[in-house]
Amino acid sequence: MQLRTFITSSFFTRSIFVVSLFLLLFISGIFYRHSVALNESTEWVFHSYKVQAGLANLLSNAKDAEAEQRGYLLTGDSTFLVQYGDARQKINTSFRTLRKLTGDNLRQLSNLDSLNMLVSLRFNYLSDILKKAGAGQLDKRQLDASMALGKDLMYKISDLADEMNKVESLDAKVREKKYKNEISFTPIFLIMLLLFSLLIIVLSYVKITNDVDILKKANRALQITTESFKHAEEIGDFSSWQWNFTTNKLIYSDNQYRLLGCEPGSFEPNLASFTEFVHPEDRHVISEGETTVINSREPSVAYFRIIRKDGELRYFKSIGKFLTDINGDKNLIGINVDITQQRYDSMALESKNMELEQTNSELASFNHIASHDLQQPLRKIQTYISRINDSEAGNLTEAGLRYFSRIKASADHMRRLIDDLLLFSRANKAEKVFEQADLNSLLENSKQELTTIIEEKNAVIIGDKLPVLHVIPFQIEQLFTNLIGNSLKYCKPDVRPVITIRHTTIKAKDYPFNKPGAGYNKYSKITVKDNGIGFEQEYAESIFRLFHRLDHTADFSGTGIGLSICKKIIENHSGHILAESAPDEGATFTFFLPA
Repeated sequence: MQLRTFITSSFFTRSIFVVSLFLLLFISGIFYRHSVALNESTEWVFHSYKVQAGLANLLSNAKDAEAEQRGYLLTGDSTFLVQYGDARQKINTSFRTLRKLTGDNLRQLSNLDSLNMLVSLRFNYLSDILKKAGAGQLDKRQLDASMALGKDLMYKISDLADEMNKVESLDAKVREKKYKNEISFTPIFLIMLLLFSLLIIVLSYVKITNDVDILKKANRALQITTESFKHAEEIGDFSSWQWNFTTNKLIYSDNQYRLLGCEPGSFEPNLASFTEFVHPEDRHVISEGETTVINSREPSVAYFRIIRKDGELRYFKSIGKFLTDINGDKNLIGINVDITQQRYDSMALESKNMELEQTNSELASFNHIASHDLQQPLRKIQTYISRINDSEAGNLTEAGLRYFSRIKASADHMRRLIDDLLLFSRANKAEKVFEQADLNSLLENSKQELTTIIEEKNAVIIGDKLPVLHVIPFQIEQLFTNLIGNSLKYCKPDVRPVITIRHTTIKAKDYPFNKPGAGYNKYSKITVKDNGIGFEQEYAESIFRLFHRLDHTADFSGTGIGLSICKKIIENHSGHILAESAPDEGATFTFFLPA
């Protein structure tokens, strides 16, 4: 049970691990996408700042170029011309940088082209002034006009740069807002990832710890089971084995070696080494049994003899079964049982059965003699007694008449004894044919058979209505005849016999003689009570023994067989009969029949 729980738990753990790994990857993917988006937002924010910085640098270089021009015009120092050329180069560099930064923004590219045109125009005016100044052809009026025109161009350049800065500022605000949104979620994702990871770690630790405990318990239980099975093998004189056809490997339990008179592991377990211990005349049983179980895939049972290492002959019973394990390997598993003692017991039982059959045969011969051979001379004796009584009784003395009366009584007693023996034999050996029968009809038949004695003693028979049961009809009729006849026989002198018959149905749990596995749910309880002379309760069991008669019944005719017949009939019906009585208080016979 623990192992099954562990396997189920392991499957559950693997499922949880897979789901957790999927969720972890999912959260990590989201976090990665968020990080990429955050990085892009950061780059776009810096992009706006770079554009604005490039524009500021461009304006600064343009103003520097104009300042260098003025310095040259005022001083005539050629050093200012060198710095003017550097400023021109820096402006070109700034334009290239800005063109790269605004390459994806058509509006800014258009503005940049316009700005480039204005800057170029401004530098053209500056260059023209410098050329005229160098040739001495520039007068004050032309200079003032050129300076005014240059100033106007610088205003336009500044305005266009400001417009581009505004566009970048608006984009920067949008990008900065997006950046702030992205960065605000970063701690949440980090915390979620951290907490989920911690949760997975904690749950995994708890689950692994629990599974390890379950595995330890399962291993301990398995060890106990293994040890118990080993001891059970020794106690029960059996062993287990397993033959893997895929690897051709045979595994024996320790007791397999012991049953062969060897120490565990003292030889290599294989079919050849085991066959050496099998009696030469029984070795074919092993090969045939192996072939049968492999071909039919059905369990097989084989019986064979073993010659142990010490030379002792033992009888074995082997049970094998073919199966395919979870790895797809084909295996033959089974047990070997040492049935030597059972074999010897069976042989002794067979001998007893033969003796019993012989005894039964002798009893059958006795019954034949009792029913045929003994009756023939008895009939002759009774015939001669009748003739003497009819023709010679007047010639006998008083003593002779007394002796003759005793001879006649003994012959009559022998006749009853033989008849009762035949009835007992019939109850014991008759074919047990059960059928549904109305016990009321069977009771009436018994009353008809006893009509003479019932009328003679003026007896009264009263009772309940009896059920319909599955019985042997003639035996139940004989049962009623014997019990009622017994009550009539042992009635009190000068007291009218009253026989009461009662019936109740009881459940099996209330049946005092119920045997496990009897399979009956209900029983019919029937009592036959009389008001006769009764008997001591100490004789309640012995009166059912064959030929047993109570001492005080010497004045009553009887053979001591009638109640024995009743007991045998009840036993034939899987029931029970008992007696209760007390002197001068009558007797009650109670019998139970399966309902």
